Amino acid sequence: MTLDLKAVVRAVGGHVVEQRIPALTPVDGLAKIQDYVVAGNPEFTTLVTGTVDELGRRLREDRGSGEGELMQRAVFVSRADSIGLRGLLERHGMTAILGVGAGASGLHAEIAALLANDQAAADRLVTAGTQVLTQVARRGGAPAVIAELAHRIGGWAVLLDADGHLITSAGAGRLHIEDAVAVALGRPVRVRHHGLQTHQVGSDRDRSGYLVIASRSSATSRIRDLGSQAAALFDLLLQTRDPSITERLGREALLEILLAGGPPAVDLLARWEIREGSLTAFALGTRTRTVDLDRLIKRWLDELGSEHLFVSTSGLTQGFVPEALVDDLSERVTAPTPLTGGAVRLGLGLPAPVDGLRRSAVQARQALDAALEDRRPVVRYAELPTVGLVLDGLSGEAVGHLAGALDGLREPSGEHGALTETLRVFLSEHGAHRRSAAQLGIHRQTLVARLRRAETLTGLSMDRADDRAAAWLALRALGR
Repeated sequence: MTLDLKAVVRAVGGHVVEQRIPALTPVDGLAKIQDYVVAGNPEFTTLVTGTVDELGRRLREDRGSGEGELMQRAVFVSRADSIGLRGLLERHGMTAILGVGAGASGLHAEIAALLANDQAAADRLVTAGTQVLTQVARRGGAPAVIAELAHRIGGWAVLLDADGHLITSAGAGRLHIEDAVAVALGRPVRVRHHGLQTHQVGSDRDRSGYLVIASRSSATSRIRDLGSQAAALFDLLLQTRDPSITERLGREALLEILLAGGPPAVDLLARWEIREGSLTAFALGTRTRTVDLDRLIKRWLDELGSEHLFVSTSGLTQGFVPEALVDDLSERVTAPTPLTGGAVRLGLGLPAPVDGLRRSAVQARQALDAALEDRRPVVRYAELPTVGLVLDGLSGEAVGHLAGALDGLREPSGEHGALTETLRVFLSEHGAHRRSAAQLGIHRQTLVARLRRAETLTGLSMDRADDRAAAWLALRALGR
């Protein structure tokens, strides 16, 4: 909504006499000639009003004081228009709007009202935009806000943490994200977008991160105001995105006990007043950052009247529900809403006794992998072919022997870590290096180095189909 010189002409009449300031330059202020003492944003100009004599006197004074460049950053507005005035403007390289339809005193008041109305309209747009961002934040958290912000500014937006690591982005490619990180952290880089703005999220003493935005629009002032409001909203979201750390840690401890099985799992569920003798594992996942799975599953379980037996990590939620609620949960996934956008996938294991739920959890994760790969909303483990049937037909000793093929990838603690996860992602992405590296959040060269290390430690070669099949079966046997 910022006015440019042509818009001012349409409102007050006259015509633009261009010198150094183009006719499409936006206006950010108004002053009388004697009150104009400083140039503002170099991408904007300031209108000045007064008599021709006042203009000539000011130009002579500024040139004598070495400040001749100051008036060249302003635009003179007057009802006068003469050969002498045009000559004066040309000698000093000053743009003007001449031949307007009001006198000097009335003109200043008319332009002041015009700029005030324009600013009020811009403020209304910022207020409306902030309200929409707040509503979106309630539904989808930071990823949804960043997507809506990028849409409203007609560009891209990147949200970084205090160390410059990517939290979420919208409309930004890899080069834009690299620019955003460099600008936020003050690193030297050739910025590839002239409309780049950086907004600090949080205070200097308690910085939560950085919001970097870029817009193709010329309404820089309004976009900056909206960016500032969004940064304040992100500060609240980043500080409160996990409303109860104690609750999350408690659910993690609960799931660990349930996965360990045995009498402790039965006793824990009994104390929680969960009387079902069996539960079904579910795995909820998405490949988009615009869906907050944690909020989503909480809402669904509350609607179903089920306890919160789940844990959420980035892009994945795993938990258990009574078998009687499985169909209701599936219906919520298969019915796209503004909250899900049809991008959520659900994997379901087989019902299992409460003292032996780990197997069902492994099955649900395998079913989710199939759902993500095939882009099906819901996949039940019972529907999976071959691999599941093979593993189900093996004894526990045989499954353990199969999983032992990857023992060389264990970390010093004895647990499977980065190498095993790298191998799983690489195989699930059908050997696509670029997609695998992107999913793991690492460079392609790092991916290649990890795969070579895994091949050395296991004796398996990812160039051989039999070895890839053996590695996949071993991963499935591990519950990966």
